[in-house]
Amino acid sequence: MAAINGECDSLNSQIDEEKNLMKETRCLVMGVGNLLMGDEGVGVHAVRRLQRENLPAGVDLLDGGTGGFHLLSYFQDYADIVMIDATMDGNPAGTLRVIHPKFASDFPRTLAAHDIGLRDLVEAASLLGGLRNITLITVSIEIVKSMDMSLSPEVAKAVEKIPALLGPILNDHRCREKSAAEVNVPY
Repeated sequence: MAAINGECDSLNSQIDEEKNLMKETRCLVMGVGNLLMGDEGVGVHAVRRLQRENLPAGVDLLDGGTGGFHLLSYFQDYADIVMIDATMDGNPAGTLRVIHPKFASDFPRTLAAHDIGLRDLVEAASLLGGLRNITLITVSIEIVKSMDMSLSPEVAKAVEKIPALLGPILNDHRCREKSAAEVNVPY
């Protein structure tokens, strides 16, 4: 019986390893923001918009809500992450920027407030095992409105541009599904 349990443990370990390797070949697009604060929720609105797109098979979408340390596991599970968030950077509302941060300090200081900021989340992730290949899409906002689930017209227009902006980013990340054979899982 111990031999069977040992074989099952070994098989379960191989399955877990295969799942981890498969995730590391996929891309995560994470939108963050608070839907109850108007334009500040743009990241979540963007992910909802992207759900209507025909994205490559290797792309997963995540509504990251208001952020938080519970999102740390995604930084360990995915090698490539695209994050979408609001920023109050002084640019006109709806301005889109693509940033390729190499360090947590490369994130804009003026990202709109969540429970914890993306910089905090990225700094914690880097302590747990280094930064992944991260791309940040920021959408400039001008004000944060309490108890308003709608986007301003300028920010709503920006959300409609995000699918086209995301295509080349996903190509650069080479997001695609791989079979177990392609990721060389030892059996």
